[in-house]
Amino acid sequence: MKNSIKLLGLLLLISVTFSGLAQTMQDDMEYLASDKLEGREFGSHGALVASKYISKRFKKLGLEPKGTDGYFQELSVKPRYNPHAKVPVDTSKAIIGRNVIGYIDNGAATTVIIGAHYDHLGFGAEGSLYEGDEKLIHNGADDNASGVTVMLQLADWIRGQYPHNNYLFIAFSGEEKGLWGSSWFTKNPTIDLATINYMINMDMVGRLDAEKNLAVYGTGTSPIWHSLIEGIGKDQGFIVKYHPGGIGPSDHTSFYLKDMPVLHFFTGQHADYHKPSDDFDKINYDGMIEVQSFIESVIAQVDSKGKIEFIKTKDEDSKKAPKYSVTLGVIPDYMYDGKGMLISGVKEGRAADKAGIINGDIVIKMGDVEVRDMMAYMEALGKFKKGDKVKVIVKRGEEKVEVEVEF
Repeated sequence: MKNSIKLLGLLLLISVTFSGLAQTMQDDMEYLASDKLEGREFGSHGALVASKYISKRFKKLGLEPKGTDGYFQELSVKPRYNPHAKVPVDTSKAIIGRNVIGYIDNGAATTVIIGAHYDHLGFGAEGSLYEGDEKLIHNGADDNASGVTVMLQLADWIRGQYPHNNYLFIAFSGEEKGLWGSSWFTKNPTIDLATINYMINMDMVGRLDAEKNLAVYGTGTSPIWHSLIEGIGKDQGFIVKYHPGGIGPSDHTSFYLKDMPVLHFFTGQHADYHKPSDDFDKINYDGMIEVQSFIESVIAQVDSKGKIEFIKTKDEDSKKAPKYSVTLGVIPDYMYDGKGMLISGVKEGRAADKAGIINGDIVIKMGDVEVRDMMAYMEALGKFKKGDKVKVIVKRGEEKVEVEVEF
């Protein structure tokens, strides 16, 4: 009887703790994804307000300032001319933004970076998939208030634990513009890059589905990652989608290109991606806690292993992501791990839309290039320029469909 009472008490304590954690997450989420912040576009007043909020949270959590001005690291970026841009950008002057950086100093020889970008699309900057005429705020709850929220919870959880590494928490700005904040940090670091052990990134971790599908990028960037991730995934009931490459659609890429092991966590694409409807009322808070638990297990299991080995992943030995000047105007499904490039969204009026490519098509060939995956897709784009016409083959259901695309 006594044991039953103890077990009941333990379960009640776990339930209360879990509920309290979800509420704290919800508080952070509802502020960061509120209309007050006007979509947190890089360089905007809303982004400035968001950065101040994050810095206050860092201070409350006891993190040391590790920017160039307290918690802040200012960055100045002059936008490049983009002939395909839906929203005109003034390229004559630089835009000012800032990363927010906090530090836990355990006196260790190595430091782990835990990051998430906090910027989004404002009222519908370039990248928006909203097709209406009304000017609407894109609050970016999943993208990426969710990642920042989990990062804050990890900062709270890790204090006083796992002392074999120091921990640097970075809320990046400018990710939506092209990894501006993370790239700036790696070129202007506030700690010695040689001491960095590995980097964990979270981008869109707020929509974990019922099957617990979780994409993890960078699993091939260290020899320890795959088996470790596999074990944690099985123990915690996740269906893990492995992406070995270190180059991907978020800030971990900037660190991989500096020869650092990386992991990037992502719960998947959805119909609200880059639209005004990506709001906090659609967030799966319990799912975010489960993703946090997964990452906690990674940190705990790696803590005593010393500095882990970096591996340059297959097809990515050039130190640079493929460059290209044209696009199809589609949104890839980054959870897809089959052959080809699965399209989860088509931008109205862009090259793919005009050619008749639709949501759900899988691009398998562009011109003479076989599109095996996202990397091959980007490499294929690099072979074309504006005005080129190219035959594109997509898989649509069980059929192969050939269309002509004009860039």
